[in-house]
Amino acid sequence: MPHVLVGLGGLLSDPAVCVIKDGRLAAAIEQAKVSRQERLGTFPEEAFALALQMAQLDAAQVGCVAVARPFTAGSESVAQLALRARFPQSEIVVVEHHHAHAASAYYLSGFDESAVLSVDRAGDFRSAVLFRAIGNELTTVREMYFPDSLGDLYNRITALLGFEPRADEHKVQWLSAAGEPNFSEVMEKMLHASGLGWPKLDRSYFDPDHTIRGGFSAKFYTETGLPPSEPLSPSVKADLASSIQNAIEQTVISIVSPAQNVCIAGGLALNALLVRALEQRFTNIFVQPVAGNAGTALGAVLYAWHNFYRQSDRVPFETLCLGPSYSAEQIKKVVENCKLRFRYLLTENERIDLAIRCLNENKIVAWMQGRMEFGPRALGNRSILASPLNPFSTENLNVYIKHRESFRKFAASVPEEMASEYFEAGQNARFLATVARVRRAYEETFAAALLGRGLIRVHTVRKEENPLYHALLIAAGRATGLPVLYNTSFNLFGDPLVCTPRDAVRSFYSSGIDALFAGSFYLEK
Repeated sequence: MPHVLVGLGGLLSDPAVCVIKDGRLAAAIEQAKVSRQERLGTFPEEAFALALQMAQLDAAQVGCVAVARPFTAGSESVAQLALRARFPQSEIVVVEHHHAHAASAYYLSGFDESAVLSVDRAGDFRSAVLFRAIGNELTTVREMYFPDSLGDLYNRITALLGFEPRADEHKVQWLSAAGEPNFSEVMEKMLHASGLGWPKLDRSYFDPDHTIRGGFSAKFYTETGLPPSEPLSPSVKADLASSIQNAIEQTVISIVSPAQNVCIAGGLALNALLVRALEQRFTNIFVQPVAGNAGTALGAVLYAWHNFYRQSDRVPFETLCLGPSYSAEQIKKVVENCKLRFRYLLTENERIDLAIRCLNENKIVAWMQGRMEFGPRALGNRSILASPLNPFSTENLNVYIKHRESFRKFAASVPEEMASEYFEAGQNARFLATVARVRRAYEETFAAALLGRGLIRVHTVRKEENPLYHALLIAAGRATGLPVLYNTSFNLFGDPLVCTPRDAVRSFYSSGIDALFAGSFYLEK
């Protein structure tokens, strides 16, 4: 049994690297965050090198490379030979796409048995696979094949609403909270042509010769009463979003019923409203928070650990902050090379006190601390922060900094042990993978962050997982009586989450952010 295993995933879409060292997750990094550009289908050189550096390893120590399919646009045999040449002493383990998704969810869940659903658009011509998991064994129960695909239908509605399909689906889910499911009947008809529990899309609602606005047919427009070529009103767009969201939620619930423990991964599992619907229905729900293609790097290495090497002990899942961190010397070099004025804060308490002072002055704060998060969500190490007591927080964050739609709300970070006073939140709020309900007494306090129907994105912070960010929240509570900060990802204009000090400085000076805390360094405008 090697003491170092490397997982490669998403090589054709969102490449990532994950390292297990001595039975623990040592590093996990997406290539796009490091290289700041996409080079799909190639080996993720920068992410691999940085992951080994974070794990204090060199390539010769890698005993196993687990790669999730699909991993090449050309011949897989050629790609495997290339991997063997790169890692001549390592085992090469190839893991099917949906097995990697399922492994990433189940083996990190802590469950001894579960229904496990991998669901996306068409990872390997299968759009969903349901597994039955007992012990460390994953057994396929049923499969769905493209073009029957929940993800594809969601893509089509995304295009119909004027967003970019296969990129802006998150916008549709947030828009759905402002609408009513007035078109649910049509959505149900499209999803369940056979009348069976598993989806089978009715192709008569689609027009293969009509590729714009989702490619819907005259039948779709007749039954919905929508104009086929005229712009849709904002209220109709919200109702369409609500309808597809409701239909997807009910379909997934039907697929995994009657299980009590449910694990889910795949691109559709990034839908936080879907996760909440599952939390409301089933006893125990675990969503693998890096649910998209990058997460298959995690799944591939866990699959190899349990199935190739037959290890019975689970790999502990303690944090998603598995990326690089930067020393004071590295940060100082960047700010000095950029000829920037800065203040060096000697202690963590000084850092926290100054950050709270800035937030209480209604300043927007960029917070770059510790190891970068793995996945699409900022969890307090690469975050933009604002006080909920700032009356201009919504306008400042969405309009002047993130330049995004008003219905895309920021999250509320709160110490885990205090969360229940303010929110009704499930366990998946630890990784911002679900949404919560605001307690009635605090609806006015958090009005700027409400999605609709009293729902809000909540991030519960564990002291043992992120002690510095937890301490910042506690300090906010001491200063204002409210231990909650608004948190959105530290990135701009669709770029990946900032990784390096140079990324942070560039984003800081390209935005309306007022202050930057990069490690012990404080910069202001």
